Amino acid sequence: MHFRLVIFKYFSIFILSFKKKFTFASIMSQEKEEIIKILYVDDEVNNLNSFRATFRRDYEIYTAESATEGVKVLSEHDVDILITDQRMPNMTGVEFLEKIIPIYPDPIRILLTGYTDITAVVDAINKGQVYQYLNKPWVESELRIIIKNAYEIHELRRQNKALTENLKKANAQLEFLLRQQLIS
Repeated sequence: MHFRLVIFKYFSIFILSFKKKFTFASIMSQEKEEIIKILYVDDEVNNLNSFRATFRRDYEIYTAESATEGVKVLSEHDVDILITDQRMPNMTGVEFLEKIIPIYPDPIRILLTGYTDITAVVDAINKGQVYQYLNKPWVESELRIIIKNAYEIHELRRQNKALTENLKKANAQLEFLLRQQLIS
């Protein structure tokens, strides 16, 4: 009976601390404080400049003129959302996304293209794990909504990862308590 009381008390403390850490208000306040970091990769400098001019006041924008340059930016900056053009010299957008997934799995990926290519769409989803596929030229209001939704998914994944780690720690502590109780 004493053991159940100890386990119940420990679990209750865990649940209460969990509720304090992850209230709706705390999650919403985190979103307001953080600036969304976006990397846009496109071989057309005019597109990069247009994107930066449109979104620079609302987001932290990084740009790259090639997939190679994009990998360099990713190695130097933590990025929430990655937007890439499909048709670029040397490496397509899908190939770029496929290449970086093992190294940088967390950014939400968006693919832009000026061409309708069903194979590219299928590859983007299957190989590049693309959240959204958009046609050029992009519409500012539509892209803003997509960025907002992509960031919400990014944050939910981040919070899920943190909660999973907390749960693993709590399980390990509960197992320790159980072993201690069985020994005594």
